[in-house]
Amino acid sequence: CVVRSLVKERFVVAGGGAAETEASLRLRELALETTGMDSHCFKAYADALEVIPYTLAENAGLKPIEIVTELRKAHKEGMVGAGIDVKKGSISDMYDENIIQPLLVTTSAIKLATETVCMILKVDDLVVVM
Repeated sequence: CVVRSLVKERFVVAGGGAAETEASLRLRELALETTGMDSHCFKAYADALEVIPYTLAENAGLKPIEIVTELRKAHKEGMVGAGIDVKKGSISDMYDENIIQPLLVTTSAIKLATETVCMILKVDDLVVVM
């Protein structure tokens, strides 16, 4: 699966929840700049992305709230490659540790999750999705 992903799209991103945390941070910034329903949607999407590093920390037997807080702080300080190093039990620069994953894996997971939410919203007639 990893090799196939790299053949299809030859880009990698930092692992350990780094990409999701950075995307979450950027969406939170965007939510502050916008108003109304869009702002709520951006914030909710950012919250959903933070579940990934939280779950990673939880599954590694770490304290997820503390780890995700440290991770968020590292990203706010400009360390875009900061992620959860489960072996060390701390936040590290994933690029320095050579902990990377194919971009296609990350984008596919996010697209699938987004499509699923859109389908649920359509079925429940909560939001008109275009």
